[in-house]
Amino acid sequence: MGKKSITNTARFCLEVWNTGLFALVWVFYYNSFAFDTYRVLGSIVSVLIYFIIYRALCEVYKAFRIASCPIGETVFSQVISFGIPDLILYVESCLIFNQVVNIMPGAVTVCVQMAGTIAIITITKRYLMHHVPPKMTVFVYGKDIPEEELVSFKERVLQKYAHIFDVKYMLSEEESDEVLLSHIQECCSVLFYEASYQRRSFLAGYCLQEQKEIYFTPQLDDIVLMGCQPKHLLDTPLFRYDYASYKKSEYRLKRVFDLVFSVILLVITSPIMLLTAFAIKMEDRGPVFYKQDRCTKDGAVFSIYKFRSMIVDAEKNGFIPCTSGDKRITRVGKIIRSTRIDELPQIINILKGDMSFVGPRPERVEHVQEYTKDLPEFSYRMRVKGGLTGYAQIYGKYNTSAYDKLRLDLMYIENQSFLLDLKILMLTFKIMFIPESTEGFSEEKSKKLAARKNKAVTVSQYSEINSKLNMKVGS
Repeated sequence: MGKKSITNTARFCLEVWNTGLFALVWVFYYNSFAFDTYRVLGSIVSVLIYFIIYRALCEVYKAFRIASCPIGETVFSQVISFGIPDLILYVESCLIFNQVVNIMPGAVTVCVQMAGTIAIITITKRYLMHHVPPKMTVFVYGKDIPEEELVSFKERVLQKYAHIFDVKYMLSEEESDEVLLSHIQECCSVLFYEASYQRRSFLAGYCLQEQKEIYFTPQLDDIVLMGCQPKHLLDTPLFRYDYASYKKSEYRLKRVFDLVFSVILLVITSPIMLLTAFAIKMEDRGPVFYKQDRCTKDGAVFSIYKFRSMIVDAEKNGFIPCTSGDKRITRVGKIIRSTRIDELPQIINILKGDMSFVGPRPERVEHVQEYTKDLPEFSYRMRVKGGLTGYAQIYGKYNTSAYDKLRLDLMYIENQSFLLDLKILMLTFKIMFIPESTEGFSEEKSKKLAARKNKAVTVSQYSEINSKLNMKVGS
């Protein structure tokens, strides 16, 4: 049995298990509270609503990716996916019955759903790892890639996906056609890492002909093409670039959403924020908040608010990126950073209009100068307003490189929509509980970054960079 057949079988088992258990408790208990008449029809509609919500959330949270995700992450995604519709239908029964219904049958059902889900995912994952061998893979990398970067990329891939990829060969794109094609023929999967467009295009054509599995790191041009729409003006195919980041109707809807939900969140999170402020003050008597200049849409500079998670004057000797196990982080800071509570004051920035809930993460002014010097396209991120969360926060980590952050943010910019914003907000809830997303820089990398970025930058210097960007975009 192939990997696809195994995961599809597990998917079917999860759907039947979780939906079946909900149907059982609903029909024999909660349905009578919700419907005095038409109970059969009411139970069918309720189970159907549950299944639709469950499947939709599974798609959002990638809850069926058993082969490619860790067991814990997949289980967590499933718990969110069946837990939310469980709660929604329970609230529905309470509202219709006009009083609180006993929650215990539902709570027991959730526990049984969770136990079965853990069993199905664990058994499936172990079977895949012991009976389905990883695919023979060849890495084809660009000619200018440093060996250190290449080794790091390979280690990151194998650390999480050694059960999927069996890397047999690491070949430079400068190898002869004969050598590359013979090794590609031998393998099942090909991964192009920062290969040039011309070389990748030639080799990908051969891969398609031989039906090889293709992975590649996109260049910026590839991502920009995602923002194009086909136009059938002639019998010759045309693509037109769609400036999605400049749609005023989308921004108006986004701003209304930001205003409404920032007020709601401020009310909901105010007890947590007050408790956090008290804990910070009690630990070292220092200031509660930490302000920092950041860059947002069109290069505007604003002060971002955070709960202070480091010792007072942590950067008195210059900028030093946070590392894993950084001694400057306070005891309270460790908790609020791991739970993202330190970001809550940024709701005030959203209410003021400095930021949005979703968008590229606003960078420090000095970072923008340094990144733009090495990578001019980095400023393209500022075509949209900065956000509390974004594509790079969902699919990247704290120590993701500037170039990779740029690619992730451009993928958001070229595909942005209100529905995508909602999806990112839902995924943010999930990553809040994944520790690796806050992983800091290594000590060695932190020192290198600090050496490059400790040179001060003024707002006027930044404005010069932004003016050059605007001239480039307008030309």
